[in-house]
Amino acid sequence: MSSVVILTDNTAQFSKPVFPGRNLVEVLPLRSHFNNLEAEPGQEVKVSSLPASARNGLQPCLEVPTPDEFRQIFTNLSLRNNEIVALLHSSQLSPAVENALEAAESVRGRVAIQVIDSQSTSVGLGYLVQAAADAAQKGSPSTEIERLMRGLIPHIYSVFCIPGLSYLHFSGFLGMAQAQVGEMLGLLPIFTLEDGHLTPLEKVRNPRHLLDFMQEFLDEFSELHQIAIIQSVPPMVHEVRTLREHATTNFPKTPFSEHPISLPLATLFGPRTLGVFAIEMPDPRSL
Repeated sequence: MSSVVILTDNTAQFSKPVFPGRNLVEVLPLRSHFNNLEAEPGQEVKVSSLPASARNGLQPCLEVPTPDEFRQIFTNLSLRNNEIVALLHSSQLSPAVENALEAAESVRGRVAIQVIDSQSTSVGLGYLVQAAADAAQKGSPSTEIERLMRGLIPHIYSVFCIPGLSYLHFSGFLGMAQAQVGEMLGLLPIFTLEDGHLTPLEKVRNPRHLLDFMQEFLDEFSELHQIAIIQSVPPMVHEVRTLREHATTNFPKTPFSEHPISLPLATLFGPRTLGVFAIEMPDPRSL
């Protein structure tokens, strides 16, 4: 029987497909639902088939497990593991963390469970999962992994350009009138995940100004542990290439990765979302 298992969800994106402790990670497949879109039998809807706007009856919805479903997941994992670390996307993006916490309370006597709100998603969540898996492989108990995560979470920074504001309406972040006006004006709104909350930062009018903003965001850091870009669909080829060159020139020793936007993230933010993650290396004394 394994000592610790890391449970995450499929909003997580990893900088490396293979990493220490990968065999200790279980990925929870969240389901995306859309009206008027059909996938091939046995397959998911492709991100490339999502429209720029969700205003025409698309009604995107990211379905997360209920407390009862989480309870069953925890019970099944407890048959093969002594401890569970549930490391999930930000509690401000969906009820997943809340549902997991409710479920954990009802099974705590049978298995040790740590439910952790990553306050992030995508590469930010993936980074935490990789660190947790590495610690689990080295024999750290769930309580120690939880403490490690608390030290790493404040060092993950991200910004997103989200032109598909109608997707944010269906995700519960904006009123439809505000979303419609923003889309009709063709603005490029920029948001950050601050303490897990999706927070508006700026509105730019064209890709050139967007590129300037993203470069200035990276320039705020003197040293970084990891940089990652989430590419939109359709891709912003010139902007990402320029960002890549800027990142590798200014942070030549920092690992850099690019990832296509995932279906769960596109369900929440829209397929044309462009994201940048900047991850600092925390002071080891704080861990």
